[in-house]
Amino acid sequence: MQNSVINFLQGFTLAIAAAITPGPFQAFLLSQAVKNGWKRTLPAAVSPLISDGPIIALVLFILTQTPQWFLDGLRIVGGFFILYLGRKAFLSLKLGDPTIKPSLDAGRQSLFKAAILNLLNPNPYIFWSVVGGPILLSAWRKATGLGISFIAGFYITFICSLSLLILLFATAGRMDPRVNKILNGIASFALLAFGLYQIIVGVIALI
Repeated sequence: MQNSVINFLQGFTLAIAAAITPGPFQAFLLSQAVKNGWKRTLPAAVSPLISDGPIIALVLFILTQTPQWFLDGLRIVGGFFILYLGRKAFLSLKLGDPTIKPSLDAGRQSLFKAAILNLLNPNPYIFWSVVGGPILLSAWRKATGLGISFIAGFYITFICSLSLLILLFATAGRMDPRVNKILNGIASFALLAFGLYQIIVGVIALI
């Protein structure tokens, strides 16, 4: 029982750090929160449950035996996808009313885009290969329950933290249209900056 609590707390601690660390995934969620509101963005908070399963499997059983250029190439592809998301966020700020009512399927679209972004984002691959993977394997080899405790601690905390960020960002944006535009601009800039960063780092690594 004590070991299960320790593994749960390990997952809890790592999830807090992962959620509050700025990255393209977080920037996308915040831009969607400003554009579509928290109700239609919250489904995207659970997208790691869709995308991380294949990521963890790939990292633990395949990615660790592939050449570095594969991860670098993935970083570049992900960078272009992030730029695409940033451009859409910027155009919605420039051409449209940020307070306009989103479409009814906005929540489904946010979930789908977030899942794709996470699959193309090298950060989860790096995290699970360097930090999360070794901890998970070590716990799982001792007892299946310990591995489950770590996974549960991580994803329960991660999803709750992302949901809280979405609520805070969307609420702040609805208080004043000017604040809404500023927050949307910040999120758009963050997406564009992260996209360029991913591409530059990937190209430099491949050269």
